[in-house]
Amino acid sequence: MATIALAATDGMLHFELAMACEVFVRDPSGLADPWYDLVVCGPGPVRIGRFRVEPDAGLDRLARADTVIVPSVEDIDAEVPADLLDAVRSAHQAGARMVSLCTGAFVLAAAGVLDGLHATTHWAHTEALAARYPRVQVDPDVLYVDNGNVLASAGKAAAIDLCLHLIRRDHGSTVANAVARRLVVPPHRAGGQAQFVTTPVPARDDHPLADLLPWAMERLDRPLTVEDLARQANMSSRNLARHFRSVTGSTPLHWLSTQRIRRAQELLENTDNSIDAIAQAAGMGTATTLRRHFHRTVGVPPDAYRRTFRSVGPSSGS
Repeated sequence: MATIALAATDGMLHFELAMACEVFVRDPSGLADPWYDLVVCGPGPVRIGRFRVEPDAGLDRLARADTVIVPSVEDIDAEVPADLLDAVRSAHQAGARMVSLCTGAFVLAAAGVLDGLHATTHWAHTEALAARYPRVQVDPDVLYVDNGNVLASAGKAAAIDLCLHLIRRDHGSTVANAVARRLVVPPHRAGGQAQFVTTPVPARDDHPLADLLPWAMERLDRPLTVEDLARQANMSSRNLARHFRSVTGSTPLHWLSTQRIRRAQELLENTDNSIDAIAQAAGMGTATTLRRHFHRTVGVPPDAYRRTFRSVGPSSGS
């Protein structure tokens, strides 16, 4: 998916367009080769919010791209420009991976790209999307949807999540995490699967969890319990749960489980270790336990997950 064509027409919003440019402009890890060739495509100079954008190529360039991204539109009731619809349809028919960010889903839906597929958009517009395009299976409760070759995100921050998801699919978690660090955003929030908060950073160095979270991350291979965490933090289990909820949005036990799954994902992507060895390293104990929790959280078995990331080439860490 080396070439990414970013559609730009009058009436789009600047955040998602600028964000996509920032995400895909370069590889801060230096591990992905080749990186993406990002091309901004439009009918000519266009007005994006308060900014004037000079596209690199015309809309016909979409049909020759590996991935096409349609950013958000300001007015979901405005008629989609005919030349944009034609270009989107042509790209889809040519086999491009199609991606909508936020209300860009209305463009893909108008072009028929989302027919029969799951999709999402900004929560404020999911009802309108479902009513206007009944052949689209709209899910209002997810960050993003991945149908394989057609993907859609909810609004703003979820668009960043989807762009990082694309990098993770193409190049593996090491590269995606490097991009996330550059952007100073969480490295992974699952879209249509379990939506959990990744490893948080407490706002203050003197926060009760500031030392506890790194301590726990270094001991994921051990049978840690909530009581162990509370003892290390020198507080009651009840008080610990309150702090965890305020910082991570989840319980200590759920946070531990999430970190174990993430550790397993990293090992599946970057090592040849057996499933049994990964289960022990991630604190899951046995391969059976890992498979059960992994499938429930990620949506696929560990073996299938490893095959997916090994298929993207050496840059995935294989």
